[in-house]
Amino acid sequence: MDSSKPEVVTEIPGVIRVYKDGRVERLIETDFVPPSTDPQTGVSSKDIMIIPESNVSARLFLPKLTNPNQKLPLLVYFHGGAYCVSSPFTPKYSSYLNALVAEAKVIAVSVNYRKAPEHPIPTAYEDSWAALQWVVSHCNSQGPEAWLTDHADFERLFLGGESAGANIAHNLATFAGDPKFGQNVQILGIALVHPHFWGSDPIGSEALDPARKAILDRLWPFVCPSNPDNDDPRVNPVATDGPSLVGLGCKRVLVCVAEKDVLRDRGWLYYEALGRSGWTGVVEIMETEGEDHGFHLSDLECEKAKDLINRDMPLFF
Repeated sequence: MDSSKPEVVTEIPGVIRVYKDGRVERLIETDFVPPSTDPQTGVSSKDIMIIPESNVSARLFLPKLTNPNQKLPLLVYFHGGAYCVSSPFTPKYSSYLNALVAEAKVIAVSVNYRKAPEHPIPTAYEDSWAALQWVVSHCNSQGPEAWLTDHADFERLFLGGESAGANIAHNLATFAGDPKFGQNVQILGIALVHPHFWGSDPIGSEALDPARKAILDRLWPFVCPSNPDNDDPRVNPVATDGPSLVGLGCKRVLVCVAEKDVLRDRGWLYYEALGRSGWTGVVEIMETEGEDHGFHLSDLECEKAKDLINRDMPLFF
C-alpha cells in the first residue's frame, strides 16, 4: 500500500471525494459560464453578490422585454447537486434557466448557496432563506437591484428547484408558512422538479435498485452530520414526527417526477400526503415516462425536456 497516496475518508461515487487531510475534490459540475445575453433566447443574465460576508451570490435572468415597464412573475430558483456540488454558473444550469426564463416569461434569481461538507446542512437552507429575504426586500420598488424593482411582480413570487434544490424550495415554503419566520414572505407557488426526499424505510420500488439506494442512504448523513437521520423532516417531509404539511406557505405546488428515477415514489408520496393534509392550496403532479433523474438538464433539445419546459412550467407561472 502506497502510504504517500492521499487517503479518501468519504466518497459519493462520481460526485465528491473528501480526503483525510481535509481536502475536498468535486468531480462534476465545476465549470463556469460567464453571464451574457443569450443569442438564442434573448435572455440577459448577470451575477450579483447578495451577502458578501458569507459569499452568497446569485445569477439573475431577465427575458427579452416587449415593454420597458413590463412586470413579470418572479422565480427564485435553487440548483441541484446533492447539496455539495454545482452552482448557478455551470453550463447545465445557466442553459436551463435561459430556456425556462425565455419560455415562461419570468425573471429568475438562481441562488448560489454554500455547499457541504465545508458548510453542512442547515447552511444551504439558511443561505437560501437569506437570499429570499434579500429578493423580497425589493418589493414596493425598494432595494438595490433594478431588474427586480423595475420588472418583478411580487404578487407572483414562485420558488423552484431541481433535486436538492427542490428540497430547499419545499423547506423555504415551510418556513414561509411558519408565523415565527415567514410573515413578510408571500409565496404564490413552488415547483419541485425531481425533489430529493428520502426516508429510513424503503417505499415502492426503491429496494429494487440497491446501488442507488445505498448512495441515497448515505447522502443525508454526509451533508447533515448534526442530524444524520434519514427521517429528519427536512429530507422526509412525511415523517411521523415532522411538522404537518397543512402549514405549507404557498397556494400552488407542482411536483415533477421521472419514471426511472429512484426518487420517483417519494415525489408521489409527497404529492399524496400534501393533498390529504388539509392544506388549502392546489397541488399537481407530472410524471415523465421513460426518463431518469434530471434528464432534461443533460439534453434541453430532447422532446421530453421541451415538454417539461414549454408545456408545463409556463402554465404554472
